[in-house]
Amino acid sequence: MSSPFDVDVVVIGCGPVGALTANLLGRHGVRTLVVERGTAPHRQPRAFSCDDEALRIYQLAGLRDEVAADMYAPTIVEYVGASARPFATIALDEIDFGLGAEPLHFFDQPILEEALRKGFDRFSHVELRTATELVELTQDADGVTVVLRDVDSGRHTTVRAGYALGCDGARSAIRVEAGIKLVGTSYAEPWLAVTADVPPEAVRVPETQFVCDWRRPGFVSPGAIGTHRFEFMLQDGESVDEMTSPETIDRLAARFVDPARMRVTRAVVYTFHHVVAERWRDGRVFLLGDAAHQMPPFLGQGLCSGLRDAANLTWKLAMVIQGHGSDALLDTYETERRPHTEEMATTSVRLGRVFLVRKRWAAALRDAALRTIQTIPRVRRFVRHFEFKPLPTLRAGFLAGGVRKGPVGVMFPQPFVTVDGSRRLLDDVLGTGFALVGPDVSAQTAATWSGPPATFVRVLKPGASPAGGEVVEVGDPDGLLKAWFDRNRVGMVVLRPDRFVYGTDPGYTAIE
Repeated sequence: MSSPFDVDVVVIGCGPVGALTANLLGRHGVRTLVVERGTAPHRQPRAFSCDDEALRIYQLAGLRDEVAADMYAPTIVEYVGASARPFATIALDEIDFGLGAEPLHFFDQPILEEALRKGFDRFSHVELRTATELVELTQDADGVTVVLRDVDSGRHTTVRAGYALGCDGARSAIRVEAGIKLVGTSYAEPWLAVTADVPPEAVRVPETQFVCDWRRPGFVSPGAIGTHRFEFMLQDGESVDEMTSPETIDRLAARFVDPARMRVTRAVVYTFHHVVAERWRDGRVFLLGDAAHQMPPFLGQGLCSGLRDAANLTWKLAMVIQGHGSDALLDTYETERRPHTEEMATTSVRLGRVFLVRKRWAAALRDAALRTIQTIPRVRRFVRHFEFKPLPTLRAGFLAGGVRKGPVGVMFPQPFVTVDGSRRLLDDVLGTGFALVGPDVSAQTAATWSGPPATFVRVLKPGASPAGGEVVEVGDPDGLLKAWFDRNRVGMVVLRPDRFVYGTDPGYTAIE
């Protein structure tokens, strides 16, 4: 049957979130048009950090190896006072959240975007139009109509699509077209952000540091491919021209690197925001990433939150478009994503209050108090193992029973498993759709499954007989899956395409 649409989905914006969104839609077989005003991937290294969940999302897009090849994973993060003495440390090399990657990575945005755009080449049904901007968007009960303008020729074209996704950043044109307002706070304190190439022998402080100096808070870290990132808060009366001058940058960087041997590639002054769109859906229009929410940078979760948006929404769109779900499924996007995003933003604000103490006596009190309280082992572990970071969980939404209960609503772990003698990360076995996983999965499980297309994975016990049929059998060499199933007292889980637990044991029968 012919489609009434030119494409199923039009994605406005091809930054990291838009490009990742299009790759995920491509993997789900959704006909996608990506519209980008620029002519090439951004050459400026703006975003620079992501976490283990982001790596897992890139893996869902089939691009983990490509985007991770040039990343840098630090081993510790230090919080240091004016004396440069640490008063708190996050031991990243001691942390494993179970998602199959280190908890923090630094990347180069131009390299990342290039890898994501190359991913489009895998799909004949994904098209990227550069030098093209959104002029007008209208929608009706059946679809959306977008008017696009070629930036070079000025020629207008009209595209009919089932849905439109706004991945076009903080100043989102699609958000404006939909009449959606932002609510929240824009912080008045300007910051200097500098990216520079620094050879290893020129690095004086190799650790990643939050510089909690009451006179000038800052952040400094080595990054990907021999880069360094510096961020410093401006003091009253300092101008943009003054702060971005080579002399000022050299002076501020001198404690951390040899400024004579660094090459600055970007230096800008910015302010950060804590805002969220009033709604993330308007009929057939959805907002993702900075178009939907912006948060302070102190947890490094701005981009990661946009990637989570894409991982949550894209498979739901595919289900609806392909006739496996109703329109109501799309309402669960904001229901599921908003609470975690707001919790992450609130945690970032609270961390900023610790980081941005601006009075000498208060900073001294903070440093002494945090050193003292960490003599309590449980508190020290809470800080050292990054336990204050909100976990990826769903409180309500597309879950068996509709709400989180037990393991339902948590993100399933991703250990290494063995398949036919080879060692692989679990998600590489699960495919792109739903999956039923556990020691109780059997050929009968596959034969009686009545939900959407799924992969059936049996976790082998010692001495188990082959299940046969459509079941994929995996070994659990480190015992991590067995420990998870034993701890949660279940023998099988139904995983959504984004790897959250939908239901356990008979819970899968509720999928409609």
